[in-house]
Amino acid sequence: MQYKNIAVFCGSKNGNNSIFAEHAQQLGHLLAEHNLGLVYGGGNVGLMGAIANAVLEKGGKVTGVIPKILVEQERQHMQLTELKVVEDMHTRKKMMYEFCDAAIVLPGGNGTMDELFEMLTWNNLRIHNKKIILLNSAGYYHALIAHLQNMQHFGFLYENWDSSLHYFATPSEIIAFLDADKS
Repeated sequence: MQYKNIAVFCGSKNGNNSIFAEHAQQLGHLLAEHNLGLVYGGGNVGLMGAIANAVLEKGGKVTGVIPKILVEQERQHMQLTELKVVEDMHTRKKMMYEFCDAAIVLPGGNGTMDELFEMLTWNNLRIHNKKIILLNSAGYYHALIAHLQNMQHFGFLYENWDSSLHYFATPSEIIAFLDADKS
């Protein structure tokens, strides 16, 4: 698989562990260094702002996709390569999906979980087969991984969840995984 653009779903807050922002910055630098464009939610705060700024620091390409309501609240990043303003959150997710070749999910809240599970559902329904990767910074997704295993154990999944979702503890492991997948 040739990767050109990576969607990153993540929090509009930094969370309470500094490793989350550190990993967002590291991942942003690595994306730019590997000539991978960032497609993300267009925000200027939290992990969203951290990863966008990191890609831009290294001269990388950043496409933001933001719903009008957040622009009205002045939450958009003003220095992006490209900013798409869309009608609503549903359009944002669809456009981010269309622009990307794979998705990486960093720590985040309800919106991040919504984006993750929609992508997983689309994989399950064969709407796409794009790689979905969790950045499990400081074990943030341990409970979610255990819950996915529980859903599998109790027979509520149509296929093994780990055939659609990969997880790694560091940004460099993710980049190594994507590089290996190119071969």
